[in-house]
Amino acid sequence: MIIDVHAHLGMDRVFDEPFTEEEQWEKIKQFGVDFTILQPALVHTLEEVREQHDAIAALCAKHKTVFAGMANPNPHLKDADYEGEVRRCIEELGFVGIKIHTSAHGVNPMSRDGMRVFELAGKLGVPVMVHTGAGIPFANPSHLIPAAQTFPHVKIVIAHCGMMVLAGETYLAMKQYDNLYADITWTGGFLLRHWAQELGAHRFLFGTDHADNCGTELAKVRTSGLTQEEQDWILYKSALNVYQLPIEAKA
Repeated sequence: MIIDVHAHLGMDRVFDEPFTEEEQWEKIKQFGVDFTILQPALVHTLEEVREQHDAIAALCAKHKTVFAGMANPNPHLKDADYEGEVRRCIEELGFVGIKIHTSAHGVNPMSRDGMRVFELAGKLGVPVMVHTGAGIPFANPSHLIPAAQTFPHVKIVIAHCGMMVLAGETYLAMKQYDNLYADITWTGGFLLRHWAQELGAHRFLFGTDHADNCGTELAKVRTSGLTQEEQDWILYKSALNVYQLPIEAKA
């Protein structure tokens, strides 16, 4: 089984890039991906993100055993607007997590607006995925330590493991706090092997970020010297442990 925990749908207003439904279906067909968690592309206004959330929800409603949604409104929205949209996504649309994009939205995870995301996630019982790597100074994985410490029952997914340049911070943070997990996109296979052996493969999740990156990410998992059990955890078991998904593992 393969579960992609990091994919986008919609027009990205930060990087001027469209993420299409067609790309997701081609990824599924070509690489046998069983389930995908979709989050919006990057936009800033409440109106735009609501539109993208609704598009994701509509696709998930049609294909409940293939897709789930993840909310990603700008944390700098007014408190009532931010919480209202996140609650709508989780409680009404059935989304399974919240995303913070530290660089695109200019959010320091340790800031007032950043920390309220983790607090809300704790109330709603869902994980938070946080962009790390590109986008210093806010995209440092070490900035997640206060949230991991303050909200020990919230599962926090370090997206991209710091994108190589900050990989050391990912390791140090995860070594200290068991509620920190990581998706492996844009991360070296040799690091993944070492981390799986020391921290446990159950802490790492498969993702693509871009649909056309799927083959590369799969090859990394399958050719980095991981055991079959470690590969299974990374490819799908960890996702089933972190997220409440409407699927069951294949026998």
